[in-house]
Amino acid sequence: MASLDSRLISVLGDKTAKVLAEHFEITTVGDLLRHYPRRYVVRGELTDIEALNEGEEVTIFAKVESTKVRRIPGRKGVIVETIVTDGRAKLILTFFNQAWREKDLREGRQGLFAGKVGLFKGKRQLAHPDYLLIPEGDNLDAAIGDFAGRYLPVYPATSKLPSWKIAQCVRLALNALEEMKDYVPQDVLEELNFPDFMTALREVHEPTSAESAERARARLTFDEALLMQLFLVLRRLEVRAATTKKRAPITDGLLAAFDHRMPFELTAGQKEVWREISADLASPHPMYRLLQGDVGSGKTIIALRAMLSVVDSGGQAALLAPTEVLAQQHYRNFHALLGDLAEGGMLGGNVRGTQIALLTGSLSAAEKKEVHGAISSGAVGLVVGTHALLSEGVSFNDLGLIVVDEQHRFGVEQRDALREKAAQPPHVLVMTATPIPRTVAMTIFGDLDVSVLRELPLGRSPITTHVVSALSKPQHLDRAWQRATEEVKNGHQVYIVAPRISPSDDSDLQRFGLTPEEFKLARALSDNDDDVQEKVPMASVEDLFPQLLKGALSGVRVGKLHGRMHAEEKESVMQAFSKGDIDVLISTTVIEVGVDVPNASMMIIMDADRFGVSQLHQLRGRVGRGTTPGLCLLVTNASDESPAMERLSAVAATTDGFELSRLDLEQRREGDVLGSAQSGVRSHLRLLRVIRDEDLISQAREVAERLVARDPLLDSMPQLKIEVDKLRQEERAAYLEKR
Repeated sequence: MASLDSRLISVLGDKTAKVLAEHFEITTVGDLLRHYPRRYVVRGELTDIEALNEGEEVTIFAKVESTKVRRIPGRKGVIVETIVTDGRAKLILTFFNQAWREKDLREGRQGLFAGKVGLFKGKRQLAHPDYLLIPEGDNLDAAIGDFAGRYLPVYPATSKLPSWKIAQCVRLALNALEEMKDYVPQDVLEELNFPDFMTALREVHEPTSAESAERARARLTFDEALLMQLFLVLRRLEVRAATTKKRAPITDGLLAAFDHRMPFELTAGQKEVWREISADLASPHPMYRLLQGDVGSGKTIIALRAMLSVVDSGGQAALLAPTEVLAQQHYRNFHALLGDLAEGGMLGGNVRGTQIALLTGSLSAAEKKEVHGAISSGAVGLVVGTHALLSEGVSFNDLGLIVVDEQHRFGVEQRDALREKAAQPPHVLVMTATPIPRTVAMTIFGDLDVSVLRELPLGRSPITTHVVSALSKPQHLDRAWQRATEEVKNGHQVYIVAPRISPSDDSDLQRFGLTPEEFKLARALSDNDDDVQEKVPMASVEDLFPQLLKGALSGVRVGKLHGRMHAEEKESVMQAFSKGDIDVLISTTVIEVGVDVPNASMMIIMDADRFGVSQLHQLRGRVGRGTTPGLCLLVTNASDESPAMERLSAVAATTDGFELSRLDLEQRREGDVLGSAQSGVRSHLRLLRVIRDEDLISQAREVAERLVARDPLLDSMPQLKIEVDKLRQEERAAYLEKR
């Protein structure tokens, strides 16, 4: 008998186990049994070929009439084309780059063929169907019954390991699996009306009915949610059990001096969030809080006040930013807001002030050494930096607060790496400008308290967004360039955003979810598509800059900015744009977050369909930051009926970041949603979807909190404790690998 932790080779043999490991990273019995079916096909009555409808999942019993191999014109590879018949009608089977099937599908052979009916040039076909050939003399009824007489699971598969072969492997694993005690308490199962674990595992792979498959899947999905929530609830308890130094502001300190000169009033929302944070800082237990708010909601000023409060207590505060552009922007903004309060101990500085240091990877060795020394000695109270803050050479005198900006760019391991630089547990404030629905926040940041800023500060102007179809209405793009020059003539500035640095570089396209190999294949298929009449190259900074400089924007001061420029050059360009020495900035997404130029009133985003919903929302948040209303134009070559156009229209219709984030998350893969926020936790997710399974996640959270409340160490539930510990070990292993 085998357990879930048994190596697959002991059940399936070396050859099959090797293929599963290579193609799916499946190495244990548990891995295989968590390779769940995508769907089920009812293999009951055989379907006549004449009755087939496009889009149907079908099973037919047919005879091979002919098979031929032909080359694909203008491309590498071959197509195997097999014609099968049921005696009344014919159907085409096609296989790409699998010439060996010609010998398998010889004329006269009979078998069962299953797949999804498609149409190609008006003819019905099955592309890459699963099939089971019946050798002469075999019991046909028995073969058909095994293949077609029940719900057949359809698995994620490859050409080397088709779905029906995986089903055979799963059956062997299930038969070898020893009986297991359920790790979810019986009272929870009864309360939620879930089957026990062994029943769920069998029914999800070999369902006896549609209802049993649905209940099994619900139970196993709940398991994933429950283990994740237990993992987060327990970690939350551990963090809050620690003690640390209170960091409450003093009556007549640095924060008070800053508040006295602050040129604007905090909004009601900012005041409420500050009450929550100041209460945390005054506690003997470390704060662990997520501050989320829409673009321009005023998170930075709250973070700065928290940092000043910590300096008042004699400690230091560090802000971790994902890019140099954002780190430099924070550094400049803090200096501008604090004035002489940022020159403590310096000639002309305020006696109640402190010093601010900027630490990024582009500093010279000598500059880094100087900054390291100032941080270590405690001379610097506020430190702003990129990943350079995590390097071994950085040590703090008394690190009391860590602020992590744009948390979705970082993982738990980066948070922990910076926390380890503190002599005692520091307070942690995590910020994100990508609004997150409640269940997503609960899933990704379930170990943090959550504060939300929903209103915009006074003085912020509304942003109007329009979609510009360069495909169907090219004259509208010409008008967009004219509109940009009008903004400049009116004394304002304009951003133009392109998805690529240069036309020849594919590396920046990986953000769209494609590996370089996948992108090249997709591009090759697109280039050979007979239906594509005209290829429109993707916009790039290096192409747009000279074109617009000599064309539509001639006479306008134009600059360019992208991630491959030297740090000094990037800083120089941003400073020039901030000062108004550049009218139009052509840039990649390096200006996505943190860039604050109140005079910028317009943004044109080229190939906007190439960006995600949240990214578009972040980008347009760079305009309308002053008293002039903002205008954002989303330029696209997508067709009017395409899903991309539908997505862009949704962005144009609302500026509610929470509504848009929900749309964005519904369209993205689960790995994208979780990112590296929970390395180990993510690896165990197979069924859970944080948007679709909102109710289940909320249910799991309630159960997790209840179980931990009655047994904080889970000692009375040893099997459940083992499963949660596995997640902890995975996360720790992932963290150590990245150090």
